Amino acid sequence: MGGLHFIMINIRTHIFRASSVIGLMLFLLGCSTYNQSIAPYYKSVSTANYAQAEKDLDKNSLIQKPRNKLLYLMEKGRISHLRGEYENSNKYFNEADQLLDQGLTSASDEAVGVLLNSMSQRYKGEDFEKFMIHYYKALNYLYLHKTEDAIVEARRITLQANTQGDKFNNKDSRYSNDAFSLMLQGMLYESNNDVNNAFISYRNAAEIYLKSPDKTYYGTPMPLGLQQDVIRTAQLNGFTTEADQFETTFGINYQPTKPSEGGDLIFFWENGLAPVKTQVDLFFSLIRNSDGNLFFTDAAGGLVIPFDYNGDRSKVNTKSVESLRAAFPKYVAQTPYYSSASIISNNTQIPFVKAEDINELAFKTLQQRMLKEMGKVLSRLAVKKIAEYSVRAAAESNGKTNGLLEGLGYGLQLYSLLSEKADTRNWQTLPAYISYARIPLQKGDNQVSIKLTNAQGAIETKTINVQGTGKLQFYNYATLR
Repeated sequence: MGGLHFIMINIRTHIFRASSVIGLMLFLLGCSTYNQSIAPYYKSVSTANYAQAEKDLDKNSLIQKPRNKLLYLMEKGRISHLRGEYENSNKYFNEADQLLDQGLTSASDEAVGVLLNSMSQRYKGEDFEKFMIHYYKALNYLYLHKTEDAIVEARRITLQANTQGDKFNNKDSRYSNDAFSLMLQGMLYESNNDVNNAFISYRNAAEIYLKSPDKTYYGTPMPLGLQQDVIRTAQLNGFTTEADQFETTFGINYQPTKPSEGGDLIFFWENGLAPVKTQVDLFFSLIRNSDGNLFFTDAAGGLVIPFDYNGDRSKVNTKSVESLRAAFPKYVAQTPYYSSASIISNNTQIPFVKAEDINELAFKTLQQRMLKEMGKVLSRLAVKKIAEYSVRAAAESNGKTNGLLEGLGYGLQLYSLLSEKADTRNWQTLPAYISYARIPLQKGDNQVSIKLTNAQGAIETKTINVQGTGKLQFYNYATLR
């Protein structure tokens, strides 16, 4: 009987060692980030091989999973846009819009987040990504000569802003509106000769900047063009008092110019690629204060996060819950190949002005919600640890070892190790920055050149022909590397 007992212990030991080795292998294999998992697609985009990029996307098993459908649709819409397939692009973006309207949160999805990790939940999109859907949809409609549909998209920017405002009760300092989207909205209204709504949109965009002491919004200074657009459209509407007030506020003396015979071209330059998410591991301990409340603290003691535990807190043995390894997402910026650019039209050089800094938006919005994210992750880990040690304690009761419970305890430990993973997903083919220039056109044929300069000072030039029709037109150009 003693020999049998020894054999059983030996078997359990070998099983545990084997499962630990297997678990470590699975853990290392499962640690690849989203960016690493779609690397071929990402590389094809950065080299402007959009046909291959679409093939890479369609055969990637990760992005094909139902939980990643929103990401798939946004990427498909982006690639179709880059290929000039504007109708097809909006088919995907409209489907993405429908998913967002229906809502991507459910009780079962929340349970997945509690039991596994947020990477296993349905991707719900970053707030700034939702605004960017409207940007590309509006451009697609304009290129398809569907002006009314583009105007509908302009109105939806306001609805998106209202949704964000409701989310944060309009009192939160977090990202709840998008100054660039409101600028775009004003441009779209202006292209439809609706100067009243154009003024309202430009004014709303300017007021977002003015709320900041340095007149910047997420890394973007207020463009001079926006200041001039506010005053110009105020004057066109006969709002002389408002025009004078904004001149004083902006500290400029605006002198209206004669409209160009050929109209104007709004040229958007989309440079670089959005930052990617990687995983960073932090270690926390569970502590109890004098009131009996539970908290997590990091090794340096700089972070103290409450543990909202639904069970009996008095029975939680903080000593048994050893140091917790928590995985969190972290953005890493991608350095664009081109460092600057300018426009040359009709022998005049026009500088680009930054309108949207997606890098800054990504970093700041993640930072704003990080404490909440940490609380969710740590609570999930602590609950798993408490369950693990409860089972292992039960296995050693009455001076005897219950092999089944002991194995279950180690299984919970292994499960906790394997399931811990940060959500490293994001819409990665968005540009890092969007800059714009407003170009006056002559009637008829115009040659417009974009002069690109890289970090080594080398210059490349691309020229397009634009027909000056007397109306406001749009063009976007992407350098995604």
